[in-house]
Amino acid sequence: MSRILDQRILLLVISFSASVQSTKVLSEWKKCGDLECEKAMSRVQATTDYSGPDCRYLNFKTGEEIIVYSKLSRENENLWTGSKGKDFGYFPRDAVKIEEVLIGEEVEVLTKETDFLCLHEDKYTFE
Repeated sequence: MSRILDQRILLLVISFSASVQSTKVLSEWKKCGDLECEKAMSRVQATTDYSGPDCRYLNFKTGEEIIVYSKLSRENENLWTGSKGKDFGYFPRDAVKIEEVLIGEEVEVLTKETDFLCLHEDKYTFE
């Protein structure tokens, strides 16, 4: 009986730590093409295959085109957000090369907690 209880507690701890990691705020600030972060900033091309650590990240193959909508700034400038078809998420800026800049000026805004949630098939996933 004690062993089963120990296993359940371990599974609960693992589940909780995975949940905290997947909703962790990656940066307090981001740069966008407008105040609502709806305007596309640039068109980039993947220079390497990339598979992210969780559902918040955009996976892609070398050569695929991605539209960039925001760039995390200040404490975490390496991550950008963008879309590839219906998929949307974070990716490292050094995994792409800029093909075309679509805006004249970047605007820095505060991030929101919802910026760091997983989005699957038009539904938010709260893990």
